[in-house]
Amino acid sequence: MKSIWLVGLIALIPGTVVAQEAAQTNNEIEEVVVQAHPLSAEGLAQAAVVLEGDALTRNASSSIAETLARQPGVHNSSYGNAAGRPVIRGLSGPRVRVMEDRLETLDVSVTSADHATTVDALVANRIEVLKGPSTLIYGSGAMGGVVDVHTGRVPHFAVEEVSGGMEVRAEDASEQVSLVGKLDFGSGPLAFHLDGFYRDADDYDIPGCVESDVLRQAEGGEPCEVEDTLPGSSLETWGGSAGASFVGERGFIGFAVSRYESNYGLPGGHSHGHEDEHHDEDEHHDEDEHDEDGHHDDDEHDEDEHHDEDEHDEDEHHDEDEHDEHEHEGEEGNPNVDLKQTRYDLEAGLKDPIAGFSSLNLRAVYNNYEHEEIEPNGEVATRFDNEAWDLRLELIHEQTMGFEGTLGLQYTNKEFSAVGEEAFIDPVDTSSVAAFWVGERSFDGFDLETGVRFESVEHDPINERKRDFSLFSASLGFVIPMGSGWQLGLQSDYSQRAPVPEELYSNGAHLATQAFEIGDPNLDKEKAWNASATLNYSADGVRFDASVYYTTFSDYIYEFVNGEEDEESELPEFEYAQDDADFIGFELGAGVRVASFADGELWLTGMLDHVDADLDTIGNDNVPRLPPTRVGVGAELTWRNVTARIDYLHVDSQNDVTDFELPTDSYEDLRIFVGTSIALDFAEVELFLQGKNLTDDEQRYHTSFIKDVASQPGRSIEGGIRMTF
Repeated sequence: MKSIWLVGLIALIPGTVVAQEAAQTNNEIEEVVVQAHPLSAEGLAQAAVVLEGDALTRNASSSIAETLARQPGVHNSSYGNAAGRPVIRGLSGPRVRVMEDRLETLDVSVTSADHATTVDALVANRIEVLKGPSTLIYGSGAMGGVVDVHTGRVPHFAVEEVSGGMEVRAEDASEQVSLVGKLDFGSGPLAFHLDGFYRDADDYDIPGCVESDVLRQAEGGEPCEVEDTLPGSSLETWGGSAGASFVGERGFIGFAVSRYESNYGLPGGHSHGHEDEHHDEDEHHDEDEHDEDGHHDDDEHDEDEHHDEDEHDEDEHHDEDEHDEHEHEGEEGNPNVDLKQTRYDLEAGLKDPIAGFSSLNLRAVYNNYEHEEIEPNGEVATRFDNEAWDLRLELIHEQTMGFEGTLGLQYTNKEFSAVGEEAFIDPVDTSSVAAFWVGERSFDGFDLETGVRFESVEHDPINERKRDFSLFSASLGFVIPMGSGWQLGLQSDYSQRAPVPEELYSNGAHLATQAFEIGDPNLDKEKAWNASATLNYSADGVRFDASVYYTTFSDYIYEFVNGEEDEESELPEFEYAQDDADFIGFELGAGVRVASFADGELWLTGMLDHVDADLDTIGNDNVPRLPPTRVGVGAELTWRNVTARIDYLHVDSQNDVTDFELPTDSYEDLRIFVGTSIALDFAEVELFLQGKNLTDDEQRYHTSFIKDVASQPGRSIEGGIRMTF
């Protein structure tokens, strides 16, 4: 079995998921820092998040979005345990770009909420998040921000000593077991990298009922039918990579091949057929529509409901008694996704390539992606394929007219197809070509950051009209050191985004969102102007980060209910439209050392984030699935080789909802982490134990399409061991 040989491989690789190269300093207990600009170490006008080291260990989860979900300004669009994309400052989907080593993941997670991203936090050395428009370097799809996962799979430097590690962790809410190993070694100019990971989880435990109180009240006060465990939340994921580079005095060239496979359930009680559509509630459902969708064909409903309950009990017994025999081929009553991706990365760097330029960087990736959505009876309902290229060339130039900067070219090509029952969109070929420049210049008292990007995007569907878009983006920012540890960042951006194929060409039942989606092939490009300010303070024993932002959209693309119902699927029709929209919000983070003593210290931390948004339209002007306000406090004690941390997060209720969207109740999240390290002659061993949602509160993410039929896990205890050398 593939899982057996992979576990055997990992056992031979003494290492760690993060393979940290430097110890954490006392001031690095916070999870949010200002990330250095690629061209300078002086800072960045744009707000950023960096997750690494102990913070990455504490937060690592089954998806990148959940790993980042407790960072200020970042949420998770959760679709169960495996699927979910980051939501940054209220923007998600095609407006947030998820990347692996500065190139796209090239999966199909933008296409639907139930499609997973194909990079795992287990293999991350660090995760960087740029909050706000990042279109200059990363393209028009980065209007809301960028998440970049650094894996180090293509070595950039010669390796003088063998290094690596292994981590094993287990968690009780879903009986999840995760393993990961890394190894870096070399010989002379050759450098090599190996990594592998495996994750297995059953359906996770939840506090209370699968359906929310709000939904059951909207259905007329129906009793709770399924509770304590979320059906369809299991997963089995594995993967690995091998990379090699030749490193010389002036640069390097390297190649890596990686494999990612996942088989995960789809919670919500829906089938990809039409008999259980009422369960997958999202913002499109109000009381009347849910009753209409949920109770059509009473005989089918009763039969399927009885089947779901019986098979759920059977699966629980099977998971307890025969866990190592189950292959996650799909729980009865819930469909599952069988996903496979092979990725080939090429990277090269050259110092002083030509006169006037200090370095050249080339990155290219080819991706072969496929996944099948499988019915509970084993039939393949839909098959998605995405064959894609992403190529980026960057030349860093020496000072010209006082500016140091980067000139770049980027080419991306995607051949996407969906065939089967849920093929709500025809095959589409998408290509884009872009040229960009970003630079900075130091003046007396401040640094100036600026840049421009020109991009051309073409969508070529097999049965619809081809569309071409010419896009322009520009940015201007100032980094102002204010003395005594204070720094101010000011930034203004103008960006344009081409509609994605789903917004243009959708025409069919989309059961993940419980809607019959109708695209508009005449949509115009989306335009946004953003203004933001960041204020940072760092001194011995104190740190403070604050940011405020305002974004106004012209021709913001969204879906609306047209009041009709598709006859065949009996789903409400949703059309894509454009209106102006405004987003405004802020984020705060702070930490202070309140005590310092022999071999240790005590820090107190806090965070607060909020976003508000409005559509310029007649009637209800709320934006769907807008993140609620959050406030958190924490304390961290370090003493010798022991670290203990407690965090409390309050998530407010969200009542600013659109038509056909239900409000979400507030909840609390209490976590405790304890870790210690043991130095051995040949390695360092770290042990950690943490409790999550210790109050066993019912947690529902308002950003999730299925939040009313799929809550987050209840109380869980997780422990692990990590060895590095």
